Amino acid sequence: MSYQDQGETEISTLTGFALETGEKAKGTGQITQLLLSLFTAVKDISYAVRKAGIVQLYGPTNVTVKEVKELDVFANNLIINTLRSSFGTSVLVSEGSKHAIIIEPEKRGKYVVCFDPLDGTNNIHCLAPVGTIFVIYRRKSTGEPSQDDALQSGRNAVVAGYALYGSATMMVVAMDCGVNTFLLDPDIGEFILVHKNVQIRNKGSIYSINEGYTKDFESAVLEYLQSKKSPQDSTAPYAARYIGSLVADVHRTLVYGGIFLYPPNEMYPQGKLRLLYECNPLAFIIERAGGLATTGKESVLDIVPTEIHQKIPLILGSPEDVKDFLKIYKKYEKPVCKCCPH
Repeated sequence: MSYQDQGETEISTLTGFALETGEKAKGTGQITQLLLSLFTAVKDISYAVRKAGIVQLYGPTNVTVKEVKELDVFANNLIINTLRSSFGTSVLVSEGSKHAIIIEPEKRGKYVVCFDPLDGTNNIHCLAPVGTIFVIYRRKSTGEPSQDDALQSGRNAVVAGYALYGSATMMVVAMDCGVNTFLLDPDIGEFILVHKNVQIRNKGSIYSINEGYTKDFESAVLEYLQSKKSPQDSTAPYAARYIGSLVADVHRTLVYGGIFLYPPNEMYPQGKLRLLYECNPLAFIIERAGGLATTGKESVLDIVPTEIHQKIPLILGSPEDVKDFLKIYKKYEKPVCKCCPH
C-alpha cells in the first residue's frame, strides 16, 4: 500500500508495510491488526507529547508537572485499551502497570506485548525527545494465560520497535527481515518509509554513558572509557554524547554507530534498565541491524526473565565497539572456583 502524491511520487507507508508483511506470512491476520492498532496509539501519543510541550512553554510549572504525570497515565491506558481492542493479544506487560494484564477471554489473541508506554518523560520539561518501546511474542502456553507467557528470551521476539517523539515522530520497526524506519507525516496522518533494511556501522566514534556515575563504575568500564578518551594508537578519541533519554540515545547509536552503555554501579548493582520492555526490544533492533547487545557477561537476547520488571545492565552498539568493550570486561572477570560448591 502506498500514498500517491498528486500522481507523481509513490510513497511506502507503515500501514502498507504491516499489511504486506502480514499477507506474506499467510497467518490469521492477528499480528497485522495488532500492529495497526499500536501504530494508531503512537500517533495519538505523538500529538499528546507535542501538546505537553506547549503546556511547558506557556503554562505554570505546577500545571506542567501534573500534565507530565497525566501524560504517563494517558499513554499507558491508551496502549492497553488499544491493544485490548485489537483482539490480537492475551497478555500485556507495561512499565506503567505493576502486574501483567490478562486480556478477557472474548478479546484474546495469540500474542504477548511488553512495552514502555512513554520512556523519558522527565525530559518533556526541557523539550528533549521521549519515546515508546515495544516487543511482541507469540504466547507460549495453551491453558489460561498468565505473566509466565511474557517470561521469554528476546530470541523469541516476533517484532520489536520504538517510536521517537523528537523534532519529528519516527517509528523504527524490526522483524526477522530487517530494520525499517518511518516518519510521521502530519499532513496525511501516516508513517512514511524513509530507510529500509537499516544497518549499523561496524565501528563508530561516539560513546554514550551517564558519566555522573563515574565514581561508582566498575574498573572494566573505567578502563574502556579511558581507552576511548585517550587511545594509545593514532586513532582519534571518541566523542561523548548523552541525552538521558533511552530511545534517543539508542537511536543516535543506531544511526551514527558507536556504543551506548548503562552498566551496573553501586546504586544499581543489577543494572537499572528493565529487561522485558526496554533492553530486549532495543537489543532485538540493534542485532537485526548488525550490532551487538550484552550485559558484559551474556547476550541480552539469551536471558530468560524470571520476573516481569527484572533489571539488567545494557551495553549495545556497533559490533567492533561492543567487542572492544567485552575484551576489557573479560580481563576483570573473576575466575569461577570449581573445587567447592557456591
